[in-house]
Amino acid sequence: MSRQQGHKRTRLSRKGLALVATLALGAGAVAVVAQQASAGITSNDGAGRAGNGAQVVTATIDCPDVGDRLTAVPDQARAAVDRNLADLDTQLADAYRDLATGRASEQALLGRLEQQRDGSIDRVADAIGDFTRRPGELQRMSSCSISRTPADPADAAAPANGAAATPDNAGASTGDAAAQQQGTSERRSRGGPSRRDFVPITAVRPNVRRPALQSGASNGSLTVFCGRNENGHFNPDNVIVAPGVSNGAHHMHDYVGNLATDAFSSNDTLAAAGTTCSNGDKSTYYWPVLRLRDGRAERDVNAPGGGQDANVGTIQRPRQVTLQFKGSPVSRVTAMPRFLRIITGDAKAFTNGPGNANASWSCTGFEDRQLKDKYPICPTGSDVVRTFSFQSCWDGRNIDSANHRTHVAFADRGGRCGNGFTAIPQLVQRIVYRVPPGSRIAVDSFPEQLHKPVTDHGDFINVMSNRLMDFAVRCINSGRACR
Repeated sequence: MSRQQGHKRTRLSRKGLALVATLALGAGAVAVVAQQASAGITSNDGAGRAGNGAQVVTATIDCPDVGDRLTAVPDQARAAVDRNLADLDTQLADAYRDLATGRASEQALLGRLEQQRDGSIDRVADAIGDFTRRPGELQRMSSCSISRTPADPADAAAPANGAAATPDNAGASTGDAAAQQQGTSERRSRGGPSRRDFVPITAVRPNVRRPALQSGASNGSLTVFCGRNENGHFNPDNVIVAPGVSNGAHHMHDYVGNLATDAFSSNDTLAAAGTTCSNGDKSTYYWPVLRLRDGRAERDVNAPGGGQDANVGTIQRPRQVTLQFKGSPVSRVTAMPRFLRIITGDAKAFTNGPGNANASWSCTGFEDRQLKDKYPICPTGSDVVRTFSFQSCWDGRNIDSANHRTHVAFADRGGRCGNGFTAIPQLVQRIVYRVPPGSRIAVDSFPEQLHKPVTDHGDFINVMSNRLMDFAVRCINSGRACR
């Protein structure tokens, strides 16, 4: 897949939709049988069995996350570094597609990928080295591996939530044979997250613990109303991580707030844009879309970030989106700088590990029970809830950092910021969905991340006016609940 670069973007048509009949990857998991040599994957641990005893395994490609290792990038080198980091993501997405379709043997695929990564990483190191010490240690991050886990046999026969099976074309027009075909293909390929990725919320014990308020706490709030993306603002870009690169996220994002946000946004264009927020807040709020794995064709079914990146199914519009800025349990908060960028969670947590994961999944009526690495199965009448509690400590200097993490931090369990960090208003995004009973859901992800719930994440760019930010700080520090 070639990367589009430039300011022109092809608009997705709402008509003339075509189905992805060739991949039918569902949630992006590659389900293969050990004896299928065409896929280039065999069992190395003896678990695979040919014939009637053949074991199905789920495979992905695991590569070191170069961007997460960068702690300092000179401003003059940022554009080149970002561009080459985005190339690493595209190379991995292409390799995963080849793994899924059996276009190359495992050895050939990994060898080609290492060669491509070696060149991109070398260019990252050179760009940094033009202005400071060249980080030679990055070169050790070129090689990748194939990771396998046994697939749940029940995935082939039933929806992930354990409810009665729904028709493959649930919700589609009567006689939509193409949708039926896709749904059947997805089921046969173990499409969608594994049943192991779901758990009844009623089986989870209450696990939410909040620090006790101390003297000097700031317990007010500002709630911002920005709608539910009624205007249909979607794109697969990530202006924070991959500025200037179309499809830098390889999954579709849902936006509220700033109307102009895409890969090519600058601080100036964001400041000049309109907003969906009722109080004039021009900040950018975005997160991966949630889809039903219902076998239906969305308008992005053949597009980058959609079907081309194994993100298929019906995009769900949130029933409710709440954006609230809260205070600190131990101190007053200070104003965020304008254009501060914060990412919470890790879009690559499935392969990176859960160290930076920060998604919270729950159900209405049960929000004292939060899940980090499972999708919730909600009781009848209860809705699915995604919550993102952003970092609330700032280093006092930078609006971003090389790995987009080290300029902000989470408070400790007592609610205190670490040395060198100061408390700022904490953004809490709460997104509610009405999910039909018996449905399989999946959050959009990078293809190789297999749509695991642990990869969920949220992004924020503060574009509030100084006046509005000062108002938020006064509300929070004085204990008022402002709207």
